[in-house]
Amino acid sequence: MDVEEFRVRGKEMVDYICTYMTTLRTRRVTPSVEPGYLRAALPAEAPHLPEAWDDVMMDVENKIMPGVTHWQHPRFHAYFPSGNAYPSILGDMLSAGIGCIGFSWAASPACTELEIIMLDWMGKAIGLPPAFLALEEGSNGGGVIEGSASECVLVSMLAARAAGIKRLKHQFPTVDEGLLLSKLIAYCSKEAHSCVEKAAMICFVKMRILQPDEHGSLRGETLKEAMEEDEEAGLVPFFVATTLGTTSCCSFDNLPEIGPIVRKFPSVWLHVDAAYAGSAFLCPEHKYHLAGIEYADSFNTNPNKLMLTSFDCSLLWVTNRYLLTSALVVDPLYLQHCYDHTAIDYRHWGVPLSRRFRSLKLWFMLRSYGISGLQKYIRRHCELAKYFEKLVKKDERFEVCNQVKLGLVCFRLVGGLDETPEQIDELNKKLLTNINASGKIHMVPASVRDHFVIRFCVVHQQATREDIEIAWDIISDFATELLEGPDKERDLNEERARRNRAALAHKRSFFVRMVSDPKIYNPAINKTPPPVPTTPGSPPPAAAPATPDTPSDAGSVQLVPSTPKQSSWISWPLAFFFQSVDHDANDLPLSMLSRFRHLDTMVRLKSPGAGALPRRGSSPGASPARRAPSPATQ
Repeated sequence: MDVEEFRVRGKEMVDYICTYMTTLRTRRVTPSVEPGYLRAALPAEAPHLPEAWDDVMMDVENKIMPGVTHWQHPRFHAYFPSGNAYPSILGDMLSAGIGCIGFSWAASPACTELEIIMLDWMGKAIGLPPAFLALEEGSNGGGVIEGSASECVLVSMLAARAAGIKRLKHQFPTVDEGLLLSKLIAYCSKEAHSCVEKAAMICFVKMRILQPDEHGSLRGETLKEAMEEDEEAGLVPFFVATTLGTTSCCSFDNLPEIGPIVRKFPSVWLHVDAAYAGSAFLCPEHKYHLAGIEYADSFNTNPNKLMLTSFDCSLLWVTNRYLLTSALVVDPLYLQHCYDHTAIDYRHWGVPLSRRFRSLKLWFMLRSYGISGLQKYIRRHCELAKYFEKLVKKDERFEVCNQVKLGLVCFRLVGGLDETPEQIDELNKKLLTNINASGKIHMVPASVRDHFVIRFCVVHQQATREDIEIAWDIISDFATELLEGPDKERDLNEERARRNRAALAHKRSFFVRMVSDPKIYNPAINKTPPPVPTTPGSPPPAAAPATPDTPSDAGSVQLVPSTPKQSSWISWPLAFFFQSVDHDANDLPLSMLSRFRHLDTMVRLKSPGAGALPRRGSSPGASPARRAPSPATQ
């Protein structure tokens, strides 16, 4: 394709996108296909000779579109919004056209500097303290665009882990870093996104998952008790992840309570994940959710959720960029340049080296809409969610299961007085399954207070009250058919049997997969500690585990089951490897392949010539100042 043909095809592609966007209502919101449908439709190998562009676009419509879930469809109410306003699409188009790889200032000065400025623009607009802004006088902070909120959480935890180990190494210089790593423990709420636990798995640290209150909010006293208990057990708290706007029910952790608690512990990193809710803080009436943000070390939000900006565009701010970069810096000669001591190089701010010119689309959006235009869009979504909540409350067959603060409503059928909670859950599962199978609207479930609920999110960027009414009419009609149809109990029994027979297929199916699997966050699952690791061919460990007071070989690992608690449990990152040493990965249960199970354990390790780490307040010498960068990291 030469430049002249590109002029023609580029205009045709814009026309195709515009037609797609304006005719979405005529398409089914979710595809009616089975896994592997595309493999049968495409050749087994790439073509040896070039093919006509018209043939390519014909296959897009005939083979690709039938398998697309239309996230921009007015009947799509699953997950959270996926923004793709036209200025953002144009920004991505220009980024692709420029084709720069902005890993450093020298690699593309405009790419780096526009990103710095856009993060300061956004930080000021949503109300972050000056300590998070790169261009504020005396600030050590700054912002960066990452690929996703998962990356934001991961790099923040990596920075916290590096700072934690460095602090412990300063206190205990003769103790091996591996032993120090084994003492670190992080914290999050049961309602936190699964990416927090995944970050702990990647970082090889333990994570205690805490029970929120009745509104899904993590409270300060809960965190305080857990951290003090772990310190008494010889562990070292180093990272706390909080959430403003959780995935399951859009709940908000209590930052004003949590922040002062975290500050009482030496050098514990406090991260705030506001992936969905953060953009709403553009509106003055929602800024109260940011109370306590002054205690945070890092904060992230996703304009690609509630700010119409296309994926990927996740914004991360830190109050001390030197702690972040010192944990991630790798500086080969071929990446160095003469300004690397005075300019920001974003290759040190995340996992990838290569970086696209993502700040262009954010710049286009802020200039095209203005803060006032984005506020109008956010307020309309929140108003439509409150309208849907009102419709649900008018129908006595349903109940609202969350506090509706932004654009998400969680609801469910109440069920009959003679029905058990399990039967009511099955009733709501059947309702959601029937609705999604129809293709008329698309929603996903969540677990709220251990009950199966249905999430309804206002997603479409041009959504109206009529769209909300249409969705509610569909939901109401399916509920009537389910509740008043013949042989209701027989249908429910058949559905239970079908679900048992098709359990594996159900888990693998995209269209019925749960956003929040109640089993994943159930502390009753797998309370057994992982086995003590052994080398191949070695005899199994003794039946009676060693106690903390029993002498053991230097460097050995002693695992002691803790007393199960209802309020929290620990995600043990090594359990998966311990349990799969002599097994083929294909033989493992799907639940193990998809996620590590939670295990209530306490770990005590001993190193040659080193005893257990002292508790807080008993360590020799003063610890380094909180968050103060060392000369080596500047």
